[in-house]
Amino acid sequence: MAQKTQRPVTVVLFGATGDLARRKLLPGLLHLFETGLLPDLQIVGTSLDEHTAETFLAFVHEAIEEFAGDDGDKAAWPEFSRRLHWAPGADGPQGLRKVVEEAEHGHAGERVRLHYLSVPPRAALAVVKTLDEAGLAAGSRIIMEKPFGVDLASAKALNNELHQTFDESQIYRIDHFLGKEAAQNILAFRFANGLFEPIWHRNNIDHVQIDVPEELGLEQRADFYESTGAYRDMVVTHLFQVLAFTAMEPPTSLSPGAINDEKNKVFRSMVPIDPADVVRGQYQGYRDIPGVHPESETETFIALKCYIDNWRWAGVPFYLRTGKRMAEGARIISIAFKEPPRSMFPKNSGVGDHGPDHLTFDLADKAKMSLSFYGKRPGPGMRLDKLSMQFAMGDTTWAGSVLEAYERLIYDAARGDQTLFTSAEGIERLWEVSAPLLESPPVVRPYRQGSWGPNQIHQLVAPYAWRLPFERAWRDRSPQDG
Repeated sequence: MAQKTQRPVTVVLFGATGDLARRKLLPGLLHLFETGLLPDLQIVGTSLDEHTAETFLAFVHEAIEEFAGDDGDKAAWPEFSRRLHWAPGADGPQGLRKVVEEAEHGHAGERVRLHYLSVPPRAALAVVKTLDEAGLAAGSRIIMEKPFGVDLASAKALNNELHQTFDESQIYRIDHFLGKEAAQNILAFRFANGLFEPIWHRNNIDHVQIDVPEELGLEQRADFYESTGAYRDMVVTHLFQVLAFTAMEPPTSLSPGAINDEKNKVFRSMVPIDPADVVRGQYQGYRDIPGVHPESETETFIALKCYIDNWRWAGVPFYLRTGKRMAEGARIISIAFKEPPRSMFPKNSGVGDHGPDHLTFDLADKAKMSLSFYGKRPGPGMRLDKLSMQFAMGDTTWAGSVLEAYERLIYDAARGDQTLFTSAEGIERLWEVSAPLLESPPVVRPYRQGSWGPNQIHQLVAPYAWRLPFERAWRDRSPQDG
């Protein structure tokens, strides 16, 4: 159960000199400190890099200067810097324990110890062993980065190893997609509005798309990606989690347990992925990257169709797509509603010309929602046009309150709130659902960099069409709207 008031927190950051720590975690911790969300905070950084307390402090200061932004966080640096401590990885478990105890010395009260494993997956169990040997595991919480295994057998083995040291209630498997304000807005939108919940059903919804193309390439991550691929890296850990939020039944409460129960019911209802319903792709030039096998069959793109076999969703296809080096970066969920009978409208009225009505969630950092529908064009006759109502987080007075995804998740873990984290049961079920695809993956098809993926994606989604690229751009708020 989440804590009602925030206790003092010690964050032990493994991989403290890595790229994720530099870009997201250290600036995020400064923001949580500066805003008063984590006012009593101590941070112990550790990694295998050779640093002293002074050089680590300089490293963090450089990261803050580059990535903390201009929203006032940097003013807190002098006080924040006094809360930073360095534990050389070479000093082993006892060296780590000594620095943690020094960091906490003189700070009265019961503390939350939060261990953040910003390390490669192959190093995770070694860190767990270090925590165990240092006597820092009992009563603490541990945040783990994806991937959580690469198939069902490895996920079960990983969970079994973790459970030797940590109880499931102590483990927080992070998914930064769900840390985004827009992803949580799906819950509010569905369950707080009598307008939408009754129509969130196979009787009214034709199909659903979850689409996360990325412009980034893999030049810096090829070694990791060769053993992973787009499906393991993105679909199991991110897109299926977003699917669960979109498809779940109303929870009995907003407690973490109730929400996770409903997410796991969605996973249990998923039909195993049919390889015939999957398109795998690889962008041209990927094999030229150092560290990539010249005949690599690793997919940098994947699109698939899946089904949830329960009363609410039986027969409704869910289309998921993600890939690297695509035409643009986006993160959308699009709900396509069934088209009504239109016999009453004259020929050439325009009804149906622009496809079904859509409700679209943009999960990018500047969250937006759009509802498209047909309306009559002013003037004589019955001519219909596609119209839309749009909401943007930036239009509100509380846009400045948005926490960056990693900030939100660290804050939730510090409070003991597991709502936005993945359970062992959930992740093992998703690998179970994935087994047919992992055993018999379809051929990898080449696609041009800057495209929307291999041509076969259009057959996959037919008779529908992909929502991205949008025919109509999001509206920008004009100055006179203010």
